[in-house]
Amino acid sequence: MNLTADIALAHRLADAARAAIRPHFRSGLTPERKGDATPVTLADQAAEEAMRAILAADVPDDAVHGEEFGATNGKSGRTWVLDPIDGTAGFLAGRPLFGTLIALVVDGWPVLGVIDQAILDERWVGVTGKPTTLNGKPVRTRACAALADATLATTGPHYFDDHDGEHFMGLAAKTDHKRMVMGGDCYNYAMLASGHLDLVCEANLKLHDYAALIPIVEGAGGTMCDWNGDPLHAASDGRVLALGDPARLEDVIEALACQH
Repeated sequence: MNLTADIALAHRLADAARAAIRPHFRSGLTPERKGDATPVTLADQAAEEAMRAILAADVPDDAVHGEEFGATNGKSGRTWVLDPIDGTAGFLAGRPLFGTLIALVVDGWPVLGVIDQAILDERWVGVTGKPTTLNGKPVRTRACAALADATLATTGPHYFDDHDGEHFMGLAAKTDHKRMVMGGDCYNYAMLASGHLDLVCEANLKLHDYAALIPIVEGAGGTMCDWNGDPLHAASDGRVLALGDPARLEDVIEALACQH
């Protein structure tokens, strides 16, 4: 699969999103509330509109699935999945740990992913069959000799229901929980791909939250899967694991299965 033109297009999308987001960062922007009570800002909407305009002009036969403006159908079997600001709460708090997520999904499977951090000028790109890069230079996950040594990250405990939260705490208890990281959204996966974290565990994610992350983590030597260890795809249930060292997968699945 030759994705050269798609990679170039993804960079243009990320550039357009950056231009829309940067003027609003730490500007005192007032959010609105969506139907699910999550915040949305003019920056989220402007960034997605900018990306959609490029896609409509360049690849009109491709479908688009965006967090803010829903899905448009296509005829090519390809879908661009967009999350203009993953981590809007962090963005509103003035923390540069959010990211623009861009994925190309072909027949339900992500083949290209971008995490773009507009304020820190950092861009991770993952493509099936290629090494993941940060600003054009290859990055790698790190080895983890034992689950007890693993640094675990998650966006926050409030994203787990009681059932999933118990299983998450069972996993956390078997990691180096004194170093556990809370907050970070997609930036945690970027840090895992670059070798600074070992494990990310989350629940209730939607396709636009995780599609772009898969090629990035896997192209850096890690693995992503659901809580059963099965590969992630467009119909996954939103329970997501990312591991820097795939050798720890069996340990993680076993720990998750046990309640704290």
